[in-house]
Amino acid sequence: MPGLLDYVDFSQQSLWLAVAHILFNPSFGTQLQEQKVLTKLAGGNPYRGTYGLAITIFTLGITRDYLYHQALADQPTHPFFDQDMVKITAALLFITGNTLVLTSMWALGVTGTYLGDYFGILMKERVTGFPFNVCDNPMYIGSTCVFLATALWYQSVTGVLLTALVYVVYKIALTYEEPFTAMIYANKDKKN
Repeated sequence: MPGLLDYVDFSQQSLWLAVAHILFNPSFGTQLQEQKVLTKLAGGNPYRGTYGLAITIFTLGITRDYLYHQALADQPTHPFFDQDMVKITAALLFITGNTLVLTSMWALGVTGTYLGDYFGILMKERVTGFPFNVCDNPMYIGSTCVFLATALWYQSVTGVLLTALVYVVYKIALTYEEPFTAMIYANKDKKN
């Protein structure tokens, strides 16, 4: 009887490209802004810097998603996932995940979604309405749900493993992002 890892083809270059992008993307924007690269390129204008970062992060996200899909296409499928309940679960995860991501983006706007706070652009107050009243990090949770939905839909053990990697990378990113966000809004409240 084959084990789960027998359904992962480690020789596929597409797998390693997906891994590289999953590891790279969350840290890229933060590192770029910490070095103040985009602010300098934007002539010191925080809005231009934020929109430049937004375009960069969005493009990297599209690239990551493409590479993820390519990795799944190049991998064997697992027969366990070939059942109606798995497809239904995948569809529900996809709808839930996209709802969390899209409503987060709507609530935060471009500058809130794409690290405007790193450029000094703060919202009037921290967003606490839907979907932030359902979970603390709806964009990351929603994105992880979409990755898992895709893995299940394509019957891919590799996709499930890559989803686990996405989850771990997001958790690491949050160890930096959450304290920073708490600090800047606490400082803002002190000034007011």
